[in-house]
Amino acid sequence: MLNAFIHTISWEAQDIISLDLRPTNGEKFPAFTAGSHIDLHLPNGLTRSYSLKNDPAEIDRYVIGVLKDKSSRGGSRSVHESLRVGTTITISEPRNAFPLQKSANHSVLVAGGIGITPLVSMAKHLVSTGACVEVIYLARSAANAAFVPELQALGIPLHLHYDDENGGPADLQALLAARNQSGTHYYACGPAVMLDHFVACCERLGYGARTHIERFSAVAVAAADDAQSHYTLVLQRSQKTITIQSREQSLLQAIRECGVEPMTSCEEGLCGACETQVLEGIPDHRDSVLTDAERQSNQLMMICVSGCKSQRLVLDL
Repeated sequence: MLNAFIHTISWEAQDIISLDLRPTNGEKFPAFTAGSHIDLHLPNGLTRSYSLKNDPAEIDRYVIGVLKDKSSRGGSRSVHESLRVGTTITISEPRNAFPLQKSANHSVLVAGGIGITPLVSMAKHLVSTGACVEVIYLARSAANAAFVPELQALGIPLHLHYDDENGGPADLQALLAARNQSGTHYYACGPAVMLDHFVACCERLGYGARTHIERFSAVAVAAADDAQSHYTLVLQRSQKTITIQSREQSLLQAIRECGVEPMTSCEEGLCGACETQVLEGIPDHRDSVLTDAERQSNQLMMICVSGCKSQRLVLDL
């Protein structure tokens, strides 16, 4: 964990603020890569993850963007209403479940609303390295669009679509189809409906293997038909063996009940904090983090939501 203080709070758009966090010891934060997020441990006891917006070259600060969600369960409301300049807060080190692909010849960054936050960091990094990048930014209105001046200052192609000025949502498939250069990778962050549409468009266009998304909220994934309700769980480093006897007992619950406390944050299969190496067995993946290739390799799993398809599961815990 890291201790930080709020150096600056800035109004960025309707219901959106940015927080500039600095180290309390006056030194440097751990380095991060574009697409990373951090956890904030809020005054009301909640822990919430927020994407970093600033250039990864800036290790003297972390900057996040936070939308005050009308359906907030207490996280974004606490950030907007409880945090003030000078407040000291505990944060996690950065994690990245949404990395840039070094093999890309060109990067198309697609944002929906506050989903622009990690893409600003990506755009800044790509520009600083001389890479080819462009941004498609979709928002309900100009008043809802944050960080536009920063993107404009980068001098990269920027397509802005405001629903209220164009009579409705953008034709995302047409926008993506017009950006089909060889070696292009496509990234998107935004609301679930927008991301589902983005993925469907990319599949129809044949971009599937070169698409990357980050979600705000987890997608509920039911247990697989061949998921086991009775299996043996081995925690290799802790030298503990547990028998799971019911689907009602979650993997994470079983691990905690035997006295092992793994790193977790969202506990929804969304943030990647609980990523654990699989040493033996076949997980039943129910997360929103791993790629299809990572799931098929069965080398990693998110233990907060996933289960098991084999009679024995050995974890590096």
